[in-house]
Amino acid sequence: MAAKHPESARLLAYDCLTPFGDVAETHRALCEGRRALAPVPVLGSRGGDPVPLALMPGRGLDEAPLPHWLGGIRGLAARIPGGDWGRPGRPIVVTSSNFGVGSLYSYRHDGGDPSHLGHGAPFSSVEWLRCELGWGADITVFSHACVSAHLGLVHAARLLARGLADEVLVFSYDFLSPFVAGGFHALKILNGQMPAPYRRQETGSIALGDGAAFAVLTRDRGEHQLVAQSLFNELHHFTANKADGSGFASVLEGLREAAGGRRLWLKGHGTGTLEAGRLEAESLGRCFPGSPLVGWKGSLGHTLGSCGLVELAIATEALRRGQAPGTVGTEGPCFIDEVATAPFATGGFDAVLCSSNAFGGAHAALLLAHA
Repeated sequence: MAAKHPESARLLAYDCLTPFGDVAETHRALCEGRRALAPVPVLGSRGGDPVPLALMPGRGLDEAPLPHWLGGIRGLAARIPGGDWGRPGRPIVVTSSNFGVGSLYSYRHDGGDPSHLGHGAPFSSVEWLRCELGWGADITVFSHACVSAHLGLVHAARLLARGLADEVLVFSYDFLSPFVAGGFHALKILNGQMPAPYRRQETGSIALGDGAAFAVLTRDRGEHQLVAQSLFNELHHFTANKADGSGFASVLEGLREAAGGRRLWLKGHGTGTLEAGRLEAESLGRCFPGSPLVGWKGSLGHTLGSCGLVELAIATEALRRGQAPGTVGTEGPCFIDEVATAPFATGGFDAVLCSSNAFGGAHAALLLAHA
């Protein structure tokens, strides 16, 4: 299943929340080569192997009856311009892969405290957050693993192109819990090793991180533009990609025409896995030869369903400030020569291609440029 979405949209406002802080603080930390990751017992207070996680400052992995990430979300939401979100003409698109699953886990392991249940399931989590932030009820929810945020951006662009909205808020949040960390640990891709995205080595490893972000999309206002977006689903396997890498290539083909004649840099998915990392890097290198490739999950960890929006905010900040962070945590040899391990100036480039990939062969990419 492939789909190209030529409807462009302008990016009026953006920001993110990571363990480093807002988008400006996160961009600065990445350019300085800092890592937010630290070893944390995979099951939180219940122990287990130490694995690399990037948690918000002062936050434990276990969830409290009132989620302790709420304060950070309120601070992020306070930076969204305008008002009346979730009301006529100003719909909201919420994306996530975790929602409040940490609260459901805590309910199960903390003696059945019912206060966990009001924000545990996906739609109760969104409804609880809507009430906490004072939003209206015009909210659409998307969840498809690590391409969730891209689906929200595509939907927002469609609403604008068809005149069904004046502005659209895309909002994404994913916070870790023992349930999430334990699941990845069981797959043996979250282990005690720090990730080195795109590095050619014997053993691969990912990290996980807390993250949230927003983007306000409009038809004709904003300094940056989503020129085009592309989606592709291999429908191949619950977790694996086709071994020939055709899924990675297919989603990029959807943007080749829109990127024609532009000098690009590439923000890849780059989790630190070996097979998927190699297939992704090689596909990007073939489709856009000579374009520098970076990935930031070696510092921030994988923010799961929110990674597309968190990293879009950072990429936009890189365009605005004229410097792209390198691939933190990685040294050569890499899968392709174009992997950039150090920061570089973006002034000589016309656009950045941002891509994300998910379990089961789901792929998404977008082209971001100055408007």
